Amino acid sequence: MKILRQYIVPHHPLSRFMGWFTTRTYAWLKNWQIRTFVKTYNVDMSQAQHEKAEDYVNFTHFFTRHLLPDARPLAQGDDSILSPADSCIAQKGKIDGYRLIQAKKHSFSVDELLGGDLADAKLFENGEFSTLYLAPADYHRVHMPIKGTLKKMIHVPGKLFSVNLQTAERVPNLFARNERVVCLFETEVGPMAMVLVGAMFVASICTTWAGVVTPGANAKRQEFSYNEGSPIVLDRGEEMGYFNFGSTVILLFGQDNINWLSDCAIGDHVNMGQHLASVQKR
Repeated sequence: MKILRQYIVPHHPLSRFMGWFTTRTYAWLKNWQIRTFVKTYNVDMSQAQHEKAEDYVNFTHFFTRHLLPDARPLAQGDDSILSPADSCIAQKGKIDGYRLIQAKKHSFSVDELLGGDLADAKLFENGEFSTLYLAPADYHRVHMPIKGTLKKMIHVPGKLFSVNLQTAERVPNLFARNERVVCLFETEVGPMAMVLVGAMFVASICTTWAGVVTPGANAKRQEFSYNEGSPIVLDRGEEMGYFNFGSTVILLFGQDNINWLSDCAIGDHVNMGQHLASVQKR
């Protein structure tokens, strides 16, 4: 029944309302929102730069909170690839040609995920992928797994189904149906895609170079190239974007470029900056 309701409810109007509601600055309202959320989801505020509800302008300010400088140390080693976010490893493994596992009995294609460009999909044929789910209590800023130069950003409009495990197991093509922002980078290990997937009540997805990217339900697919002018280069561990409510990051790497750590298994929780994969030795 919960899944059926997601097909019926108006995804984008509800999400826009949530975006409006969570940016109200009435002290009594935003303090109640924050305290209720912290208690419900057992959020560890000792790691945040500001611990008290009174320190935040509104709920969105709290949800996209910054952490203390030493809260997320970066894994050491030149060959270590970092987790881009606090998250649960929903899936990871090898891309079968152009197919990625979504959940049991469900898969989807790289070209659909990236917005339909076959040339972009070709970069990741038989490559590696990891799907990272950000739960409500997690830190919701997304960082670079490895130093990269931005080549392209694509905004792909779509639905806003929930992206939790229950929905992933029941809604076909979930991550290729939802609204998303595709960021293609060139790195020392070859091409890397970071796909920020929207979800129910995600009011917007933001990147550090473009600001708010997801404008709403009636948007058309938009593509932005960064091959000319001053390159946008982001260092390993540097912030690249954030969600205004919880969602999912999907990482793609090319064939024979990286190895996922066996210590980081499907279902495990990882922190931003944790060692997630290693550069494959040549």
